[in-house]
Amino acid sequence: MSRTWSSRNRTARVIAASATALAVLTACGGGGADETDADGPVSITFWGWAKGSKDVVDAFNASHKNIQVTFEEIPSGNAGGYAKISNAVKAGNAPDLVSIEYASLPEFVSSGALQDIGDQFTEQDRGKLLPQAVELTTLGGKSWAVPFDAAPQAFYYRKDLFAKYQVDVPKTWEEFKAAAEKVRKADAKTRIATFFPDDPTTFEAMAWQAGAQWFKAENDTWKIDTTDPATTKVANYWQGLLDAGLVHKDASFSPEWTGSLKNGTTIGYLGASWGAGVLKGTLPEQNGKWAVAPMPNWGTPASGMLGGTSFAVTKDSGKKAAAVEFAEWMSTTEAGVKARIASGTSSAFPAATALRPVAKSVFDAGFYGGQDIYALFEEAGASIDGNWAWGPTTGTTNTTIKDRFGKLAQGGPTIADAVKAGHEATVTELTKRGLKVEG
Repeated sequence: MSRTWSSRNRTARVIAASATALAVLTACGGGGADETDADGPVSITFWGWAKGSKDVVDAFNASHKNIQVTFEEIPSGNAGGYAKISNAVKAGNAPDLVSIEYASLPEFVSSGALQDIGDQFTEQDRGKLLPQAVELTTLGGKSWAVPFDAAPQAFYYRKDLFAKYQVDVPKTWEEFKAAAEKVRKADAKTRIATFFPDDPTTFEAMAWQAGAQWFKAENDTWKIDTTDPATTKVANYWQGLLDAGLVHKDASFSPEWTGSLKNGTTIGYLGASWGAGVLKGTLPEQNGKWAVAPMPNWGTPASGMLGGTSFAVTKDSGKKAAAVEFAEWMSTTEAGVKARIASGTSSAFPAATALRPVAKSVFDAGFYGGQDIYALFEEAGASIDGNWAWGPTTGTTNTTIKDRFGKLAQGGPTIADAVKAGHEATVTELTKRGLKVEG
């Protein structure tokens, strides 16, 4: 294991130990014994939004007689999915299994929405998965979800238009700014990429890449720091790009953003490993015109993690064993990974390291000219900074930042203002929960 990941694991263990002391877990080990349907297989419900989910459910149902899954596609977490899950839990009509990204898992655990699955998701099961992904789903020594993927950052670009405008693929953020200026000069309507005002997680991944550490648990205290030099550098950099009009500002995956990709007025996308499938599914007419590069960096190759999915069992489900069996099938079996990737819309980078060659073999890389994008994801994953950790109030932090990002305007509120507001809201929320806070 690399030194980076060892550091990440140590940090995660500190967070996990503190989470139990600080988060007031109200549903530890909730749920009853698994029920069986008298006249047939156990039926479970699953809510998620990851690409290829329906294909995975169909493949599972076709190959399993003891368990049958009913799938409902919901909006992505930050687009309303988490609110839907939370409301369903409060109303007592939640599904058995839900998709939750690593960043939001501590908040769902601390609110008592989930149940411990350690009796079903054993050490042997966890041993098949990337240790750092397992750590991100382990809080207070208990296992709260089955990890599915990792999500290192990547830069997607239109290689034909980069060639047309004679723009070199940037390796550093300094080169990225120069490339952005060259693109705009070549075509006044075209930009190299987009700032997503609705998606704080993209900004957070870039702060993570730069070496920031917003949340840190020491003993019984949460230390919050969003004004560190790394975050300040990233905020000032992107404020400069926006003020100079060098990037678009559109909501992620909106008609405006998609339209700009289709008409070639946006020629790059700062995303993550899962973004390869998103672009391929969104822009089939541009087959062969895109390529993938490492994220621009600050002088040393590095990556943050943007997203990353796990599967968790809700607190009132009485079908935990069946739900975990299905979650593990999705995450740790060749058939499960093949079903998702073969859908043509997913480029998931599995947490099950042994299944990455399977994912690579099934993913049709023709959209990227046959490029070995999984080799690039491997390198990016190995360079993820190990010091970032998530706190138990991600929803509050991100909602506040998102609200302020939506008001960004030249001469008005800035990115730094938004991050400061997120900091203050986080401290207030943690204090309201009776937790010790510094920051």
